[in-house]
Amino acid sequence: MAPSEAFIELNNMSLFVQRIEQFENAPTIIFLHDSLGCVRLWRDFPAKLCNSVRCNLVMYDRQGYGKSSTLLNHHRSNNYLEIEAEILSHIIAKLKLQNVILFGHSDGGSIALIAAAKYPRLVGGVIVEAAHVFVEQLTLDGIRAMANAYETTDLRNRLEKYHGDKTETIFKAWTETWLGSDFRGWNIEYFLSGIHCPLLFIQGDQDEYGTTAQLQAVARQVSGIVVTSLIPAVHHTPHRQVESEVISCATAFIKSNALTSFKARINTGGKESG
Repeated sequence: MAPSEAFIELNNMSLFVQRIEQFENAPTIIFLHDSLGCVRLWRDFPAKLCNSVRCNLVMYDRQGYGKSSTLLNHHRSNNYLEIEAEILSHIIAKLKLQNVILFGHSDGGSIALIAAAKYPRLVGGVIVEAAHVFVEQLTLDGIRAMANAYETTDLRNRLEKYHGDKTETIFKAWTETWLGSDFRGWNIEYFLSGIHCPLLFIQGDQDEYGTTAQLQAVARQVSGIVVTSLIPAVHHTPHRQVESEVISCATAFIKSNALTSFKARINTGGKESG
């Protein structure tokens, strides 16, 4: 089924949204891209996963990315991911979505964790891939390596295919924020105990941007059901490197945990704290 495309006007932003609605009364999986990603860079992975679990699909470009409106400048506040979680809550409301599952990669995973904690009535399940909840030296080293590649390889040109003239701004927004001295203390672990919905954390054991301490911190501190999947010989983007394995893992989690959670929410009339 071909996706529908539209722009959502929100707080002086124009956000590009792609949507596939093919399963009546089914949950919707919202895919949240990484720090340099966009809708197009997900390729066909979201559609494959949604078909596997018979869920509907929503993807959007955050401000500054892909087809969405540009960032005004590359200076970000240190709580920018919390701001993105709030924007996500407004998107869910605007689209009138019920029974939402979040699938977030890297920055998108951190946004998903925050949103699940802050807006429990909106989120019934979370899948995160290579998410961060605090700053590690490995992360900073990986970002410095990427910044060097941006200046010395064709990385800039490859990113421009997806972000056009917004590329420089979003790249600086990512690298300068994370490498700034005042960002070293960034930590969102205090949100984790507020996550009560089922959660799946996927990570490659060769992730060049984070150690397994990220996965362990989340598994230890969330309040709901937690499933973890540490995939051998895989780096920062498991859904691209081992797509079929991630689809299989996510499908099993959704069928065994998230869909069961939705049924319980319906049976209790959706009464939850938060």
